[in-house]
Amino acid sequence: MQHTAYIGFGSNMGDLKKNCQWAMDRLNQSGLCAVEQISRLYDTEPVDFEAQDRFLNGAARIKTSLEPRDLLALLKSLEKEAGRTNSGPRFGPRVLDMDILFYNELVMEDGDLDIPHPRLHKRRFVLAPLCDIAPELQHPVLKKTVSSLLEKLDDGGKDVTILDQVLEIPAQVLAL
Repeated sequence: MQHTAYIGFGSNMGDLKKNCQWAMDRLNQSGLCAVEQISRLYDTEPVDFEAQDRFLNGAARIKTSLEPRDLLALLKSLEKEAGRTNSGPRFGPRVLDMDILFYNELVMEDGDLDIPHPRLHKRRFVLAPLCDIAPELQHPVLKKTVSSLLEKLDDGGKDVTILDQVLEIPAQVLAL
């Protein structure tokens, strides 16, 4: 597991905490990823498409043997397995949403995969949990730490509330 990636995750349909825990468990069960650290959970106001329920969001640091496009394929397959569909509005309600935020120090723009995530520096619901686990992580394009991006964020005061809930770090599975 030679690569370090940071994953953002969230849910606003069904049992939110259960959906997020399931995602972390399934990442480990793949044998291709090892979840090393998980942020606290945050109750967050929706962004972009606001006519929907609030989200439960978090971030995780993982080690993986997968290359970026293969990691994205795994994340999308887990979303689908959890019950996510592509029907409905963009940024609308979803059982599970998982995004690659950072992958090593990689900078890439390749169609449906941009790393670092192109909107992470504009989203409190991403930066707050990411600060829990990697406040000094430097954005390779903006050359600012995650904590400084959060400190200077002007998002109109989107509500992001820390919850007294955490996910369990799944038991490690040996790589295949």
